[in-house]
Amino acid sequence: MFTPGTLGTPNTRGATRVMMLGSGELGKEVVLELQRLGCEVIACDRYQGAPAMQVAHRSHVFPMLDALSLRRVIALEKPDLIVPEIEAIATDVLVELEAAGQRVVPTARAAKLTMNREGIRRLAAEELGLPTSPYRFVGSEAEALEAGHALGFPCVLKPLMSSSGHGQSVVKTPEAMAAAWRYAQEGARAGAGRCIVEGFIRFDYEITVLTVSASNGVFCCPPVGHVQIDGDYRESWQPCAMSEKAWAEAQRIASQVVGALGGWGLFGVECFVRGEEVIFSEVSPRPHDTGLVTLGSQQLSEFALHARAILGLPIPGIRLLRPAFSVALLGEGTGVPEFSGLCEALAVPESQVRLFGKPECRGHRRLAVAVASGDTVEQARDRARQVASAVRILRKPTSEDKRRTCTGKRRYSSEGEALQGAQRAGVERWRKAYLCALCGKWHLSTR
Repeated sequence: MFTPGTLGTPNTRGATRVMMLGSGELGKEVVLELQRLGCEVIACDRYQGAPAMQVAHRSHVFPMLDALSLRRVIALEKPDLIVPEIEAIATDVLVELEAAGQRVVPTARAAKLTMNREGIRRLAAEELGLPTSPYRFVGSEAEALEAGHALGFPCVLKPLMSSSGHGQSVVKTPEAMAAAWRYAQEGARAGAGRCIVEGFIRFDYEITVLTVSASNGVFCCPPVGHVQIDGDYRESWQPCAMSEKAWAEAQRIASQVVGALGGWGLFGVECFVRGEEVIFSEVSPRPHDTGLVTLGSQQLSEFALHARAILGLPIPGIRLLRPAFSVALLGEGTGVPEFSGLCEALAVPESQVRLFGKPECRGHRRLAVAVASGDTVEQARDRARQVASAVRILRKPTSEDKRRTCTGKRRYSSEGEALQGAQRAGVERWRKAYLCALCGKWHLSTR
């Protein structure tokens, strides 16, 4: 049985076993920190070769919204701790298991509430009375349009279950709602369903309050400023300049939300800031993508803080070593990522590049991050952007792409043209024309 503050040795009967549900780039950093503390880590995700799987002791591939599959893997591994790293999980299973004695980080209730925006928004606005944007929950395009008229245009439409901006739109006019609704249904994490319509807030800047709840108290990291495009993180920096009054209010909001969710671990609490006013936006009960900047700014990164907290270890205080800035590196298109320009990038002073190791790029995907520190946030920003501009991301075809690629050397537009080509080459007796299913052209068969 797991005892907080007591750790075993990996691959022995007394090992402290931690199961990661979700194995992305943030989970990978958490796994590395857990292994530094001697934990045995099992990484799970819906696809093979996910980043955290590459550094875990072993891994499992299954759809985590499938309750039967989730129960089967947990029963097989018997973890001391279950650590959700994503929202798309059969959280009812976690609630049942926690009631039977299984430890879930931070709690099964937190995982369930933050799985969709309705649970956490009702907690923040209706139970805790925190300032939020005006909102309505909707179940159809007609309801969304009605909510838009009530809240005013522009407004923001989001699926209740999505991440990294998928399915999220700023709806500027009533006429744009139909397209926004279709996009929301396509981008929802667990399929089409309910959405939230939020009144548009004109804010000065956004921050993430990285808040860690540990055995010796609740601590807030210095504020992290960030820029999001289409709901997805692009840049972040620490510390973010703000007034003492606004920072005190942000810490109050973050501490109140974290206290209501309960449990140990690091939480990413997002807020809008408008003058001295702080407005709650969202919370993730796990390390936050904007917190990647802490790899270059803090003595203990958000990942190290999370690992310590969930294991019942104390937090010795949070120390900012240097101002830092991060820039997300994005891939576009389809293929296996390959990175060049790293020698130039890493020649920048106080710089780091973290390549996530995602096995392939499909569409628009975050594949790496550039982090740099400096004497000021501005110097760190210039360095991080210099690093990011130096890195070039190429895409090689995947094995599946290669199988789908036509290897015919010569293509003909019709069967007759192909047969004429065979006659000209004097091989009509040994070659037949066929229509290629891959390229849609005609080829001549070979022996």
